[in-house]
Amino acid sequence: MEVGFLSFECSQCGECCSHLGLVHKVIEESGDYHFLVNNQYTGEKTAVIVDPDKISLYNDTSIFSERPEACPFFRYDAPSAKGYCTVHQTRPDICRDYGCWRILILNSAGKRAGRIMFQRFLSSEDETLTRIFEEVINNEAGCDDADWDARLFRALTRAGYRVQT
Repeated sequence: MEVGFLSFECSQCGECCSHLGLVHKVIEESGDYHFLVNNQYTGEKTAVIVDPDKISLYNDTSIFSERPEACPFFRYDAPSAKGYCTVHQTRPDICRDYGCWRILILNSAGKRAGRIMFQRFLSSEDETLTRIFEEVINNEAGCDDADWDARLFRALTRAGYRVQT
């Protein structure tokens, strides 16, 4: 069950990828632009391949002087003023599912259970998480953002979820 619905269209600003170097770590390089990536939050490992049409972009690593925490596969093309995922065709699920979430919610097994997108929008198919959100958290609509976030973290942590920002 999806709570609420907002469409998302990527503007290729690169904000989402600018700190994913803290999440995605290359743990193996097997040549021909093939890599094994580890998600530092979930432990999920994903085989990725640099898209053939983005090899020259991938080879330009100048992005890391400006954005040292960027995803190892993110590149910014200054002439077009757009950011690119150089492994877009084989990117990890967390990237595939991304929609400008600001809080990631993991279940007790470390698997993604939901996301808080925009300010207070829950995207989840986890029935327990959805119920907690509706009964406990979403009823706090009148409080300020910092207090709402604190209540969210407390309620979800008590219920056995892990919350990442």
